[in-house]
Amino acid sequence: MGSMSAEEIVRLSKQYTLFEWSAQSAVNPIPMSKAEGIFFWDANGKRYFDFNSQLMCTNIGHQDKRVIQAIKDQADTLCYANPYMATEPRARLGQRLAEMAPGDLKKVFFTNGGADANENAIKIAKMVSKRSKVIARFRSYHGGTSGAATLTGDPRRWAAEPGIPGVIRIPDPYAYRCTFCGGGPTCTGCVDKHLRYLEDVIMYEGGHNIAAIIMETVTGTNGILVPPDGYLQGIRKLCDQHGIFMILDEVMAGFGRTGKMFACEHWGVVPDMMTVAKGLTSAYLPLGAVLIKEKIAKHFDDNVLYAGLTYNSHPMGLAAALACLDVYREDKLVENAAKLGPVLARELNKLKEKHVSIGDVRSIGLFSIIELVKDRKTREGLAPFNGHSQPMNDLRKALLDSGIYTFVRWNNFFVNPPLCITEAQLLEGLAIVDKCLEVTDKAVKA
Repeated sequence: MGSMSAEEIVRLSKQYTLFEWSAQSAVNPIPMSKAEGIFFWDANGKRYFDFNSQLMCTNIGHQDKRVIQAIKDQADTLCYANPYMATEPRARLGQRLAEMAPGDLKKVFFTNGGADANENAIKIAKMVSKRSKVIARFRSYHGGTSGAATLTGDPRRWAAEPGIPGVIRIPDPYAYRCTFCGGGPTCTGCVDKHLRYLEDVIMYEGGHNIAAIIMETVTGTNGILVPPDGYLQGIRKLCDQHGIFMILDEVMAGFGRTGKMFACEHWGVVPDMMTVAKGLTSAYLPLGAVLIKEKIAKHFDDNVLYAGLTYNSHPMGLAAALACLDVYREDKLVENAAKLGPVLARELNKLKEKHVSIGDVRSIGLFSIIELVKDRKTREGLAPFNGHSQPMNDLRKALLDSGIYTFVRWNNFFVNPPLCITEAQLLEGLAIVDKCLEVTDKAVKA
């Protein structure tokens, strides 16, 4: 291991493996070879700021020795137990999550990752409610498996359609491009209109037919859409009125990313179920979970839970999660995200004032996006919806050439560093971003 050249790593990876969400001829992967903290290196020795925590998942940073040691210790003791077994890491992590989750989310069903957490949350909602319909949002992303892909609103669902039946869509609270008022700087979220629209949908679809409403607490890859005050609270109220389960997808927003352990804590809302993954282990090993209110889980005291996975409650993943949760606490990483959140917001607004290509910036904690436009007045994106453009490709190249790795998608790019980042490191990385944005400014002026 470790003897291949960068070129050979890329060549063989492309020759023998498929890369996700990509036309294979267009794939140009980084031959990543090692990582530490907020940085990773390619096989040629070039260092990159990991300004996206890989896929918004390595929250504690790369290669934390405490988590690695916990994985080694578990491997020495017990690598695998089937999901009918009780193990010490299962007992400990179940208790730990029940103690730290908001409200009465006291039961846990472990999964392999976020997509199957959402799949199983929906299955549980349907089994308990005996209802068939689910409401989701147009700009959601809930995973790539069949059911989760149908729940997903963005174009990644298209190839999986028609998908599962009974999914109904509603618009997201996206103030910059508001469905109801047209959006822009004067929009405050149109909360009342969103809730009235949802109320109409419930009436037309029949509240007695709707098992659940599922949504990302803060929309992730489709825009870092932070819900306005009153929005989640209003949805919680409507769910209670109609006996609809509220499922919050915190696969990306959970575990400190927003400056709270769970994003829903910003608005004092407790869902009926909450799905988590990514930051649960900081992706050191695969693991997801559905956190479930105790009164819902009681349904399965006498009824069969028709759900299962060979790797449900995998001891290795559970051990990694337990160690990861210790790191959040010991290093005060959630507090660090809360402290640096206003710094990031301030610096993003400075970039917006300076660069004509920036239409909007949105952030909460260390969860942020920069939206680029051709014209601030018309708000036309620098790339079309679900499309590419030369200026965005040029920006991606400029960032990578300058040692900044992040997620560039459509007319957006993200700043989502590991939560262990220091203020000095954050400012250093943003200074590089500042210079790279000259590329998109030239495209606007041209």
